[in-house]
Amino acid sequence: MAEADRLTIAGGVPGFFLMEQAGAAVAREAERLAPRAARIAVLCGPGNNGGDGFVAARRLAAKGFPVEIGLLGRVEALSGDAAAAAKAWTGATLPIESLDLAEADLAIDALFGAGLSRDLDGGARAAVLRLNDWARAKGKAILAVDVPSGVDGATGAIRGVAIAATCTVTFFRRKPGHVLLPGRLQCGETIVADIGISESVLAEIRPKTLVNDPAIWKSAFPFPRTQGNKYSRGHALVLSGGLAHTGAARLAARGALRAGAGLVTVATPREALPAHAAALTAIMTRLCDGPAELAALLEDRRMNALVMGPALGVGEATRALAFTALQADAPATEPRRAIVLDADALTSFKNDALSLAAAIRKSGAPVVLTPHDGEFARLFSGLGEKDLDAWRMLGLDEIVLKKMFVALRSGSKLDRARAASALIGAVLLLKGPDTVVASPSGDASIAEDLPPWLATAGSGDVLAGFIGGLLAQGTPPFEAASAAVWLHGAAGRHFGPGLVAEDLPENLPPVLRALLAVLGQ
Repeated sequence: MAEADRLTIAGGVPGFFLMEQAGAAVAREAERLAPRAARIAVLCGPGNNGGDGFVAARRLAAKGFPVEIGLLGRVEALSGDAAAAAKAWTGATLPIESLDLAEADLAIDALFGAGLSRDLDGGARAAVLRLNDWARAKGKAILAVDVPSGVDGATGAIRGVAIAATCTVTFFRRKPGHVLLPGRLQCGETIVADIGISESVLAEIRPKTLVNDPAIWKSAFPFPRTQGNKYSRGHALVLSGGLAHTGAARLAARGALRAGAGLVTVATPREALPAHAAALTAIMTRLCDGPAELAALLEDRRMNALVMGPALGVGEATRALAFTALQADAPATEPRRAIVLDADALTSFKNDALSLAAAIRKSGAPVVLTPHDGEFARLFSGLGEKDLDAWRMLGLDEIVLKKMFVALRSGSKLDRARAASALIGAVLLLKGPDTVVASPSGDASIAEDLPPWLATAGSGDVLAGFIGGLLAQGTPPFEAASAAVWLHGAAGRHFGPGLVAEDLPENLPPVLRALLAVLGQ
């Protein structure tokens, strides 16, 4: 965003014009939120966010609203466009601690913007706490400028304390902090305002972080074609655990089938075959007890997507299956089989991400990893200086490795997903209410609207199946994972409260119908 501002200003648009436009956008939203003749309190910080607040206050006062400004710091300390905005304000500017909120009907939070990278303390912390207490006690609204003060715009982290906004007005594009938790929960309704930054700057900025939306994967989505058949839509293979743990594989298999795979097979140990045979209809079964039988199954190249991990068991047996899948050769004329590694397949590599990364990189296969936070921590925890020599053997640069290790330990969810994806050499889907999908190239999607009903046993197994079903149809891994996350959330919303995992595949058809209609297929 800083670069977008710089390029726009370098192109001949004055910085003060951008501030005027930003303040005008804030004033418009304040008019929408405030009752007629409402008293408005504006809390301004020492930087350009405060300058936006001064502009908004001037415009609101010109509309007849009683407005008071409280400034964190001294007017004389303001510089640049913020100083010009303060000079154009003709009303009183009070020390922030002297601002009387008792009679205010609306407060505008213009303390700190998206660039905040330190914890709030002193007067800033006191102002945030006071404003939040006022809003709760009085039942009044807070309108935040750019991001709620205290939210790190790059990570969504709370920098000590943060404003709980009713509405947030941001500019040109949303920031990661608007969609990553916990920052997203502080924003209320988020409105993106046009302040005069040209869309052309995107070509130079080349943003690689996107909200997960059909726009980013629709061109790769495998809509069935009239001339197609079940064989052209791919064949997904799902590995099953033992007799006491068969349900997860069936959930994944059903998910793959509903997501459009033309054929789906569950590869089952002999002891579990009766359980699967009694429960499955459109889904086929094949026997698979151990790596040798898996290798024999994978000689059939028509099985072009493999899902392994749900209730498969943790330990050496599952590691051996994973290595077998990754080592399965493909003729030079055929694409490699796509593989989804979920749940137990990841935990079986606890504290040994290096072995998994080496196998994935050597295989050349398109691979998607789908950990939740606990599985992620088990797989990647403990990496540091002691591991540099071993990881350099994979051809990774030492400086880059050090940065990755730091990101894995202390980065935001977005940073951790990106670092892990680049390190392991596979698309990585880090689950949660703000699920992030990252590719080794750095592209990332963030889910912003996943319903809470998805937090139920087996939900992740269905998601793995959705991904496998899309991969079977030839969808590239990043697009397949991102689309599966979106479909998973949409199916959960369609069913609503009371959802159990079995409901997710059965609620996918209406979601797909709506998607087809929207995309004009």
